[in-house]
Amino acid sequence: MLDAAWDFIKAEYLASAVVPEQYPPGDMPEIAFIGRSNVGKSSLINSLCKSHKLAKVSGTPGKTRTVNFFQAQAKYNSEPPLYQKLFLVDLPGYGFARASKTDKKDWSVFIERYITKSERLARIYQLIDVRHSLMKNDLQCHQWLKGLDVDVRVVFTKADKVSQSIAGKNRASICRELGVVPQGAVLYSSTKNTGRRELIADIMRAFEK
Repeated sequence: MLDAAWDFIKAEYLASAVVPEQYPPGDMPEIAFIGRSNVGKSSLINSLCKSHKLAKVSGTPGKTRTVNFFQAQAKYNSEPPLYQKLFLVDLPGYGFARASKTDKKDWSVFIERYITKSERLARIYQLIDVRHSLMKNDLQCHQWLKGLDVDVRVVFTKADKVSQSIAGKNRASICRELGVVPQGAVLYSSTKNTGRRELIADIMRAFEK
């Protein structure tokens, strides 16, 4: 199959949760997104699903303090067409300076509980701002996720904010520090939808296991 034929055609908000009892029911696979509070997770989810209102984009970093679930449907343009339903999961952002130590501890507890307890989780995408060099909390998050033995991939956001040469240079440098292959890390622009097809194709490959 040609990966580029997959597309997201439907999506809707389902639930916001803190404890497993609040997670939506069902056996659809989950794709989760994590990153710094201002990295653009909500904008990326809206871009993926071709909706400006699906995930709320806040001007206040750190406002998302729950695990937010969205149900999406992907379509493969074959004859007959194939369909795949899945959950997209928006995890709370990290690195917000004004958050209290208690808040940060509480968030990390229920995020870890989600990651380790969810039997539907197929992959986590860590979003990193490509405009900057690797930040300490991005490195710590990546190492933490690897320690939890989950399938984690990197997506570089805000690729339209810098030149292609700077984006490529920063991606190569950060990937080297993280120990990941640069070719496997998608450069994404939620404004221009750059990297959208590539990321959808990668998401769908997570279900081939």
